[in-house]
Order: sequence, then structure tokens, then C-alpha cells
Amino acid sequence: MLFLTLFLGLILNSIGYIPPGNINLTVVQLTINRGIKQALYFIFAFSAVEMLFTFGVMRFVQWLSSEIKLGNIIDAVMILVFLVLGVMTWRSRKEMPKEDYSKKDSIRYGMLLGVLNPMQIPYWLFVGTYLISHEWINTGYLSLSVFSIGSGIGAALTLYGFARFAAYIQTKFTLNNYTVNKGIAMLFFALSGYHICKLAYIYLIKG
Repeated sequence: MLFLTLFLGLILNSIGYIPPGNINLTVVQLTINRGIKQALYFIFAFSAVEMLFTFGVMRFVQWLSSEIKLGNIIDAVMILVFLVLGVMTWRSRKEMPKEDYSKKDSIRYGMLLGVLNPMQIPYWLFVGTYLISHEWINTGYLSLSVFSIGSGIGAALTLYGFARFAAYIQTKFTLNNYTVNKGIAMLFFALSGYHICKLAYIYLIKG
């Protein structure tokens, strides 16, 4: 049963990080700008925090599901997160890459985005509610701990795939930092715009 719980966490969180978002785009950016080694430091730190994040959300999934306006709050936070990441990436598009980067910087960045990761809350609310209501996992500390470990491994595997893909693309197309940073910044702005339009629809048109 615990093996199934571990496997579920691994598979479900692997799937959760496939759609474009702030985390996998950041991994792509780090890989191309700083190299895959720095991206791996980021992934390791992020995945460690992701385990704790998953445990907390799954532990209180039923209470969080009862908060009707939680989704709107998350959208508002994501607007800010994407805007900040977009501005930071846009401003760094003309910066020349350094010869050497600190491992601690990538680890701290991974831990920071592991905490500031509200996009995963709606995903785990939906998936967690389904898994618990159908008794695929229980809310005991041991079961959720194993599930969260699987979640961290799943996130790491998918993000590693993004890092390897980014490294492969860079070797094939010799992408420069300016092009990559500009493209990723535009994606961040587009994702922020999506959440703005979503809230505008909810409050101005639908509501």
C-alpha cells in the first residue's frame, strides 16, 4: 500500500509540472543561462521544499477545499509572481553570463520558489480530494509522508527532463541568453495576463 502511495505521488506530481509554469520555465532559463549543473542545484532544493509543501496541502485539503474564494486569491498571487519573474527576466536579458555561479544562489532560489508556488494548490486540492474521497490514500502522517516523498521525486524527474531538453535545444540551435530571457519573460507576462483576464471575467462579466 505504501509503495502505491509513493508511486501515486511520483506520477501525479510528474504530470503536474508538465504544463508551462513559473517553475519549469525557470529551470529552462537556468539551464541555458547558467548551465545544467546550476539547474540541478535548483531542482534539488525545490523538490525538497515541494515535499513539505505537498504534505501541508494534502493534510489540510478538506479545509482548503471549503474556502470558496481561495482560487481567486491564488490567481491574484500568481499575477504578482509572474509579473515579478517577468520583470526580473526581462531586465536580465542583456546581462552577460558569468563564468562561475554560486551553488548557494541556485539552492536559495529553488527554496524560494518552492515556497512561492501557489499554482500547485488548486492541482492538489482537486487531486487530493479525489484520492482521499476514493480511499486511494489516507490522511495519516506515514501515508502522507510517503506520498509527499513521491511528489518530490516526481517533480525532480519532470524538471530534470526540462533541464535536459533545454540543454539539448541549446546545443542544436546555439541560443543566446538575450533570446532565451526575452522569450521566457514574454511567457511570464502572458501567464500573468491569463490570470488577469480570468479574474476580470469572474468579477466584471460573470459576477
